[in-house]
Amino acid sequence: MENITILGTGFAALTAIKETRKQLPNAKITVIAPSKQMVYLPSLIWLPSRLRQSDDLKVDLTNYFNRQTVEYIQARVTGVSEKGRLVHTDAGDHSNDGLIIATGGRFIKKLPGIEHTITPCEGIAAAEAIQQRLDTLAGGTIAIGFGGNPKEPSAMRGGPMFEFLFGIDTLLRRQGRRHQFELVFFNPAPKPGKRLGDKVPDKVVKMMEKRGIKTHLGHKMTGFEANKVLTEGGEIEADMILFMPGMTGPDWVADSDMVKSEGGLIKANEHCQVEGLEKTYVAGDSGSFPGPEWQAKQAHAADLQAVTASRNLAKELNGQNDFERIKHELVCIIDTLSHGVLIRRTEKGTLLLPPCRLMHFAKRFFEKWYLRQYR
Repeated sequence: MENITILGTGFAALTAIKETRKQLPNAKITVIAPSKQMVYLPSLIWLPSRLRQSDDLKVDLTNYFNRQTVEYIQARVTGVSEKGRLVHTDAGDHSNDGLIIATGGRFIKKLPGIEHTITPCEGIAAAEAIQQRLDTLAGGTIAIGFGGNPKEPSAMRGGPMFEFLFGIDTLLRRQGRRHQFELVFFNPAPKPGKRLGDKVPDKVVKMMEKRGIKTHLGHKMTGFEANKVLTEGGEIEADMILFMPGMTGPDWVADSDMVKSEGGLIKANEHCQVEGLEKTYVAGDSGSFPGPEWQAKQAHAADLQAVTASRNLAKELNGQNDFERIKHELVCIIDTLSHGVLIRRTEKGTLLLPPCRLMHFAKRFFEKWYLRQYR
């Protein structure tokens, strides 16, 4: 009986559990993570407006683990050794016959003064902090932007920042106090959002212009102060700053003997196999994968990578070598709290639909549909 270990409880990890159980029905599957809980990060955008409450985003995985016959170990990973066969944690070591790493990445917080900003996708506490600040602010300037990992183009989360920007704009309008605020979007790229498609940057900027949102684009960020964004192209005075930095690999990877990409992530091949290691795979934000520059690693893309990793691990354990390749597909709905912009990008091209109220409700429906499998 194969002994499979899966690290994490996010999108990639939970999909890997389901697909591994399907491919290896008799395997022993062990999941290692700090918490037996999934937080549905895509819906953080709805916490500031109270369209969602924090408990709506939390999923206790006990029932899911029982249905999938999974052994759960509550621990934090501290390293992987013996060519992937031994996982080190703060609660002891665990051996395996096959390993899937899906522990997620971490934000690069090197810019001076970054402690003065809120990083929305850090979790529920961060989104609730935005809600509280909006409740207490009588007016002023809100600056919203994102950066990237210059050595790992795919290691960024720009989409959610567009959603927080447009969502806050809509919320303030509904409250009848938009005129008391100035919204400013900043980004070091002259055309932010290009990974979503060549037409997306112009479309998004036009949406900002229509809503009276100012932009500060094409200037490298140099740091932050308590009420200020600092860039090489000038300063932005702000009463609240939301900033999403670029991402790198999990902290334990730095001291491991795994091959790392220039951007600090676990380097994998087109089959999601960790470079140089047998029966060891990675999916989601932890990994660096070959493919198009626009490739994504979160949510739907993480699910696709997890399926690829699980199937290929099963093939390798069964002595097969007809490995599957990663399917590169980017699908997202940029939500404005009232409408949604559907974007789907594949290697064949990009589908971009204009803002539509139906897409807002489609995103809400997908959340409920997706989470049903884990409740």
